[in-house]
Amino acid sequence: MATTVQVEIVGFNDADCSPFPCTEERTCGLSDCYPTGKLTSAFDALKKALGQRYGSRVTVALTLLDNGTPPHIRTIVETHHPALPIVIVNGRVTPLGRIALERINREIEKGL
Repeated sequence: MATTVQVEIVGFNDADCSPFPCTEERTCGLSDCYPTGKLTSAFDALKKALGQRYGSRVTVALTLLDNGTPPHIRTIVETHHPALPIVIVNGRVTPLGRIALERINREIEKGL
């Protein structure tokens, strides 16, 4: 098991954080980004929530595709064809396709 887990969120700057509408029900588990429904706002809320729960045991990065696709992301897309936003935990693509705190927490726990 790893002592730290890396979470990478991949998408476009102006994209939504999920294919589902951003509602008051907060099924994603995040509230700091409501009601924007935007990837960058959800990323900030996710980073804050993960920092509060895991501290330095989890690092969170945002990779925006607006100015090109990094080689490691290109390989993932060619191999897995994941939905956007892509959620990568310790280099492994998760089948989430959205920013959802509890589901990301479960993936993190597998790596700790």
